[in-house]
Amino acid sequence: MEKQEEGRTPGRWALPVAAAVNGIGTGMYVPFTLVFFHHVTGLAFTVVGAVLTATGLAGMAALPLAGTAVDRYGARRVQYVLYGVRVVGFLLYPFAQSLAAFAAVALITSAADRAFPAVQQSLIGEVARGADRDRLQAATRALQNGGNGAGALLASLVIAFAGSTGYTYTAWGNALSFALAGLLLRPLRPMRDSGVRVPKAGAGYRLVLADRPFLVVTGANFLNALSYSALSVLFPLFIVEWLHGPAAITGIAFTVNTVLCAAAGMFVGARVRGAGARRTRAAALGGALFAGAFLANIVLGTVRPSSGPVLGAALVAVVVVYTLGELIHSPAAEVLAVPAAPEAVRGRYMASYQFSWSLAKALAPSLFTLLVAADGRLPWAVLILTSALAAALLIRVERRLPQEAVRPRPVTVARGTTLTNSLQGSRS
Repeated sequence: MEKQEEGRTPGRWALPVAAAVNGIGTGMYVPFTLVFFHHVTGLAFTVVGAVLTATGLAGMAALPLAGTAVDRYGARRVQYVLYGVRVVGFLLYPFAQSLAAFAAVALITSAADRAFPAVQQSLIGEVARGADRDRLQAATRALQNGGNGAGALLASLVIAFAGSTGYTYTAWGNALSFALAGLLLRPLRPMRDSGVRVPKAGAGYRLVLADRPFLVVTGANFLNALSYSALSVLFPLFIVEWLHGPAAITGIAFTVNTVLCAAAGMFVGARVRGAGARRTRAAALGGALFAGAFLANIVLGTVRPSSGPVLGAALVAVVVVYTLGELIHSPAAEVLAVPAAPEAVRGRYMASYQFSWSLAKALAPSLFTLLVAADGRLPWAVLILTSALAAALLIRVERRLPQEAVRPRPVTVARGTTLTNSLQGSRS
């Protein structure tokens, strides 16, 4: 009988493939969110935006519940529930034509959206071990980004041919993508230790609050998460309001970022792992690249090139540096939190970690708009400081984290045999 590889489970391919399908649906819907809701409900854009902000903040309350559910029932089961809620939500959106109905559906769907990343990180922790977690994370993120780009292109074609009805089709397309993604997870068999004792409901979060090294990692991630929000919130505002550049450059920036993340994500991740980098140091390096891109924007905001082609080329170069920072930071930072959590309460730990992403996403729009109103270069200066502080925190705390979290062990197939050696032996 063939030995099953330690650190690998049957059907692992299902996770990145499901992420790609999920990404196609999300890519169809997200670029047209405000326009879609304005068209369906007839509400003003400001009202739509206010409802989405309020429901997004309220949806964060689902995170503790999701974390507890993961620890009790397993991440895959909870992921099925979240997929189901999102399917129903996006099927109902075209019929939510009043303010109350729109807010109710948006709240339920937002709760599932906010909880989903934490559950998926827990699932990665259940189906992979050691360095294999980094590979799986990189593959999942790369395919999801590729799906986002394909979905955005598909939605543009649908709307171009179907007109305003195309917005409804994009919402239903997103619902279909969640249903297919859930079905694709069926072959996946998580490696959960049945001997791990599940603590009482409140005990897990008391452990999280008492775990100072993990809280430092979470705080550092919040600071870096502000940098991720810069691409979708600050870049467009900076280009149009401060540089007075054409809005089309924003679309080009998104396209460059998406294509590079999809095409180079796995390659860059493999090079970082091959160099033997500690996850804390890799995350810090990614933050340093963020800071370099932000410094370049301060220079651009000072010079303010009058030539459109020069401005466009400079901004594309900035986005390339920024994206390289994302490709190095993201796999390391997201996987770093998984082995730093005790297995029995991993769901609660991941839910707590996800708060750093959700809170940054919620605060970024108001923070960035206030800073740009004062000076277009000011938010970039603040982000340089947050990136530097995050890097310093990660390097300082690495000695207090579990060794497996900082430096992943090679995946093994038998005692004393690495996966690489095993593969080499099978080829000879």
